[in-house]
Amino acid sequence: MLIALGGCGYFQSEASRDREEMDWPEQRLYKMAKDRLDSGSCTGAIEYYEKLQNRFPFGDYTQQAQIELAYCYFRTDDPALAIETIDRFIKLYPSHNNIAYAYYLRGLVNFGRGWGITERFFRKDESQRDPGASLESFNDFSVVVKRYADSVYFEDARLRMVYLRNMLARHEVNVANYYMRRGAFVAASNRARYVVEKYQQAPAMPEALVILAKSYRVLEMEDLADDVLSVLELNYPEHPGLREVRVIQVKE
Repeated sequence: MLIALGGCGYFQSEASRDREEMDWPEQRLYKMAKDRLDSGSCTGAIEYYEKLQNRFPFGDYTQQAQIELAYCYFRTDDPALAIETIDRFIKLYPSHNNIAYAYYLRGLVNFGRGWGITERFFRKDESQRDPGASLESFNDFSVVVKRYADSVYFEDARLRMVYLRNMLARHEVNVANYYMRRGAFVAASNRARYVVEKYQQAPAMPEALVILAKSYRVLEMEDLADDVLSVLELNYPEHPGLREVRVIQVKE
């Protein structure tokens, strides 16, 4: 009975609080949300940001509240709502002062997508995961780098692009190696050639050249194999893959 009475009291206090907040002006709702955000309570901030947007969808604080709400969704591990909110912000306010941050934040959200709880604590090779979110993140950061070079987010976005480029290149090489093991040499050459064309400065570049030369040799495309081998010798003269390519014997 005591528990039941306590529960009734709780719900009554919640209801009375909601009724009181219905009379709050826009500025007070925003301040409550921002105070909770500044104190580190994104969950609490979300409650008031959502109330603010529902009650004042075209208010003076709506624009800033929307991008802060997207950040809170990101911090509370709700990437779908974060992306949805950011996309709405970009569409509605393309010239907003925080537009560079919106693209940067979307890059951060996509940067962290694709990992389960286990993978976050016991990281495996990131190049092994689905590259879709990584590619989206790369594109988001590239917008920051290309359009907003004077923003405070430029340098971090650039560094993250380098990291993602290397990871995406490594993923393509992993797939190419898989095709080589399966005997799908045309598919392997296509993947390796993609790395050579798109990710020339990535650490995975020499291995991509080795796979490309091997696949061409097996496919008896000797001129192409020799061209790739020349590039490999010129740029990576000590790479062990050079010998691997030279000793390949094509069975009659």
